[in-house]
Amino acid sequence: MRIATLDDDDAQTQAISRLLTDEGHVCWSFRAARPLISALRQETFDLLVLDWNLPDLTGVEVINWVRQNLEPPPPMLLLTARSAEEDVVAGLDAGADDYIVKPVQPAVLVARVNALLRRTYPAQGSGPIEQFADFSFNVPAKTVTINEEVVNLTAKEFTLALLLFRNTHRALSRSHILEAVWGRNPDLPTRTLDMHVSRVRTKLRLRPEHGFRLAPVYSYGYRLERLVDEAEEYAVS
Repeated sequence: MRIATLDDDDAQTQAISRLLTDEGHVCWSFRAARPLISALRQETFDLLVLDWNLPDLTGVEVINWVRQNLEPPPPMLLLTARSAEEDVVAGLDAGADDYIVKPVQPAVLVARVNALLRRTYPAQGSGPIEQFADFSFNVPAKTVTINEEVVNLTAKEFTLALLLFRNTHRALSRSHILEAVWGRNPDLPTRTLDMHVSRVRTKLRLRPEHGFRLAPVYSYGYRLERLVDEAEEYAVS
């Protein structure tokens, strides 16, 4: 998972980043709120870990911005030294999904992060077979069927398709998709992603008459949408 951490304490930022990286996550570290907000306009993050007291904005102000500008917003965890009851209430009321008071034991932080990710993305890693409407993904075998009809996908196409279905209705940045499918810092031609998206769209028939739309998000990436009502209209007509 991609996690952004926001803390103006360098030692704290490095410790959190190492801890979560060791758990298999990809961490982006920020020491001020405005650079994080700029990144959120271009990048996809699965979780935000936010300090409250920052040099430019507060963690609560970041939460408010995320709630107002990102749909759906990623889960957000406030990790702060502010321990007063009114601060905990204010942070949760602002929209934080969890609140942890510093200092925190590393194992506790990892457990709370993983719990948030499980609640937000329950389909991921839920079992060998993942079902999305008529689409059945056999993860170990890397095969896809539509109404029990096998669709021939390459390994990269399978990984891309599963990523999109696991994040239905969520815009994914190009760099997020490239990282998830080809690994970090892939040296690929610019059109590689677009060609794979086009092939997945064609092979899985991701068109409105079949209940899904796989569309580009301008200057950002791609989003898979489920269009139940539109599919029913096509069926009736």
